[in-house]
Order: sequence, then structure tokens, then C-alpha cells
Amino acid sequence: MTENGRPKLAVWKFASCDGCQLTLLNCEDELIPLAGAVEIAYFPEATRAVVEGPYDVSLVEGSVTTPADAERIQEVRRASRLLVTIGACATSGGIQALRNFADVTEYRSIVYAHPEYVETLARSTPIAAHVTVDYELHGCPVDSTQLLEVLAAFVQGRRPRIPSYSVCVECKRRGSLCVAVAHGTPCLGPVTLAGCGALCPAFARGCYGCFGPQDTANTESMADRLSVLGMDESQVLRVFRTFNAGAEAFRRESERHDGARQHNEKHESQQHEEATP
Repeated sequence: MTENGRPKLAVWKFASCDGCQLTLLNCEDELIPLAGAVEIAYFPEATRAVVEGPYDVSLVEGSVTTPADAERIQEVRRASRLLVTIGACATSGGIQALRNFADVTEYRSIVYAHPEYVETLARSTPIAAHVTVDYELHGCPVDSTQLLEVLAAFVQGRRPRIPSYSVCVECKRRGSLCVAVAHGTPCLGPVTLAGCGALCPAFARGCYGCFGPQDTANTESMADRLSVLGMDESQVLRVFRTFNAGAEAFRRESERHDGARQHNEKHESQQHEEATP
């Protein structure tokens, strides 16, 4: 707490695009009363002012991708009474978790002229893989309403009201037609955590899984349905390797289809060799 009794809020950035921090900054009308209720002690995206910790609540955007990140998140945790991760990068490793399925050394040698100067980890991991996290807010980017709800709940001393059901519930609530049933459009809504307001299905597009898997996601059944809708193994693999590729349920399902894809390619190669005179 500051001397005037207001709790200290800090916002930290790790490997990310800054989209979740911008979501908070875009809440212009709501930020005014929020700034009166808390002391924004550390938020480089918004201000150069720095108030020393410890902090009552820290919002952390981004994943851990370097040795320095792994050390710094420990320092943030020690300085924070409550730590809330915001967005897909912080909660599942983000789009950069695609490195987890590839050879990072090879990537580094292709991208950088002097890869020996670049220190990076082989995997992009969520914050919870390194420190205790008190609350997670999903999304790519995080939903502004949910973010403000968590901050308001903290100020008011109550539990945040954040949904744990799937996007399909949001579709029903807004009266949107099911794109999968009506049009045969591949949609991850049944296995994706709600929070976006079913934005894509409302515009006749399938859900892309921006908010990651819900707690009881039946990804195997979902993948079977995607196959019925005409997707092959490679396409199903791509569906689960986007914003939340490192999330456990999506990672596990994508690896299952990656194995099947490799098996099919090997089988086709053998058939081609046998057919070649």
C-alpha cells in the first residue's frame, strides 16, 4: 500500500506483442476511476514514473523465452502479493510456443546474422511454469471487460466473475447461428474458453481458439468432428497450433495429429518407392 492507502499496481512485459497492455490502455474511460482507486506504480507502456515495490497486484504479459526472463519473473513474484497473468503468451506460451515443436538452434541460425549473440531458451513457456500464479486471464489479446473485472474484484476484495464455459454458450446467448451445424464450418468453439463474446461465429467464421482450451475440453472428439468436416491431419494439426499451441490440451492433440501425419507421409513415401521402377 502507498502512504495514502491505495494498493500498488504493476504491469510487467515479457516476450509478447504488447497487445494485452494496449487492451488495458484502450480502456480510457475506465482507467480514470481505476487510477483513483489504485496507485499505478510500474507500467512502462503508460508512464515513466516508477514507484518501488513491493506491489499489491502485478499484471504480467508475455512468456518466458530467455534465461534473463526466467530470472526476472522470480524477482517479480517476490515483489508481488498477487500475480495475475494476462493473455495467451503469459498463460500458455503464446504464438512463440511454436518453437517448442521445432529446432530453435536451426531457426536462430536462419534468422540472425550472428546467432551466437542471441541468448534464448529452447522452449517458450507460460509464467505458471516458473512461479506461482494467483489468477490467469486468457485471450489473444485479453478481453478488456475481464481485465477490468479482475482489477475491480481486487479493489473490492471479492472473487472475480470470469466464465469457465465454452464459446458455444456465448453463441447461444447472443442468438448466433452455429456455423459448424448450419454451414459445416470448422469451429473450435466447443473446446475453447469463453471470453470473446463469440466474436468470430457472430460474423459466420469459425472460432480460432484465441482464449485457449476450456477446463474440460474434449479435443479428441473435436478433432474427429473437424475431420468429418473435411480437414486432413495437417489441417487439424494447424488448427491446434496457433495462439495457444503450448496449452496442454491443444499441445497434446496437435502432437497426436503430428504423429499421424508423419506416419501417413512415411507410408506414402514407401508406396511411391515401391511403385517407382
